[in-house]
Amino acid sequence: MIDVKINILSDEELLHMLQTGSNQAFTVLYDRYWKKLFTAAANKLNNFEEAEDIVQQIFISIWNRREELEVHSSLRSYLAVAVKYRVLKCLNARFKHKHFSDIAAEEVLSELSDDSTQQWLEFHEVNERLQFLVEALPEKCRLVYEMSRVEGRSHKEIASTLELSEKTIEWYITKALKFIRTGLKVFFLTL
Repeated sequence: MIDVKINILSDEELLHMLQTGSNQAFTVLYDRYWKKLFTAAANKLNNFEEAEDIVQQIFISIWNRREELEVHSSLRSYLAVAVKYRVLKCLNARFKHKHFSDIAAEEVLSELSDDSTQQWLEFHEVNERLQFLVEALPEKCRLVYEMSRVEGRSHKEIASTLELSEKTIEWYITKALKFIRTGLKVFFLTL
């Protein structure tokens, strides 16, 4: 049974507990993010089984690497990138399977076997690029983006804190996301 008080802890506190082997912290994080990750994967893949498998793989990986797990951004961002990476890998496997003969497809799929070290290195490259892009944003734009995406604040809260209109907050976030998407798209094309 999970202690009710653990549910109110921040992601960072739960991650710290997870690193010491806390099953309860893992369960709270799983419950907190499973549905969001599943929805994101299912929307891209249009396949519930594949989406569920991807989310399970992510949480298995987190549990297996819990002692050395380092999250330099927010856990939400870390998990979002993990889902995107695995969705891309799944779509790539689908594409290759569709366009090659059965024998070639089997070879490609065997080459795509779980290589967690490579995935981890690629994730760090993407995460470093994301951090670089966020830091390259104009100061006010970066502040609004971080308050929204890292701290999880609503547009209304940010507008109130910074004494700006909600429309202005939306504009800053749209500008930041466009800049980051463009920067990441170029990054993925060069990999």
